[in-house]
Amino acid sequence: MAAIRIIGPGRAGMSFAAALRAAGHVVDEPLGRGDAIARAARGVDVLIIAVPDDQIARVAAEVDPEEGCVVMHLSGSLGCDVLGAHPRRAAMHPLVPMPNAQVGAGRLASGVTLCIAGDPVAREIGESLGGRIVTIDDADRPAYHAAACAAANHLVALLGQVERIAATVGLPLEAFLGLAQAALDDAADLGPATALTGPASRGDWATIARHLDALDESERAAYGAGVALAIALAGSPPAVPADRSDRPRTPARPARTTR
Repeated sequence: MAAIRIIGPGRAGMSFAAALRAAGHVVDEPLGRGDAIARAARGVDVLIIAVPDDQIARVAAEVDPEEGCVVMHLSGSLGCDVLGAHPRRAAMHPLVPMPNAQVGAGRLASGVTLCIAGDPVAREIGESLGGRIVTIDDADRPAYHAAACAAANHLVALLGQVERIAATVGLPLEAFLGLAQAALDDAADLGPATALTGPASRGDWATIARHLDALDESERAAYGAGVALAIALAGSPPAVPADRSDRPRTPARPARTTR
């Protein structure tokens, strides 16, 4: 097992620290602001930089390179070049949310997908956690990370809109979570195109217009974006209605629909 040091005592850093310790690695307490990091790569096999993406290059540059140490970041969108002059570089991004250290550590050890790049030690670390390992070329990492954000961050933000709209008719978010979970299960089992239901999938533009009329103006753009995604998945092109130029882009009735 490896001797590992982590820079960054946030949710990701603390989650990885706990999960790696449980896997048998020797992990120091993560270094934070105010700690000296110039020699952080000395005396360990792996140095994990667990800081926000826009700080990785700066932090890596402040650490003195060590020939035998693999310096690894946890960004999904950045390649190994952001680690600068370090001779052994790697990246590892887990496809799992880590809201706190306890939950994050458990999820990291549950067989989640880990996207790696660079030094082979990254694969060894990922396999020690029991992860499903995938590799993505550095040039493709921004697109990979965009998919990850859509799968997690955008989904949560969408449920935030559900919560706001539901509150206007006196219902809690919980009333809609079963519906959301069933739709997610269907997408996993059948594929998104087959799982899609609702007015956009069947070309029911009158219902969509009633939805937009019922929504607060602040919610229409986001709802319209969701409609556009559903139309694209169903295979029908969106258009701007001729009678309401103030609306977000919403569909006009096409000559024929695909469903």
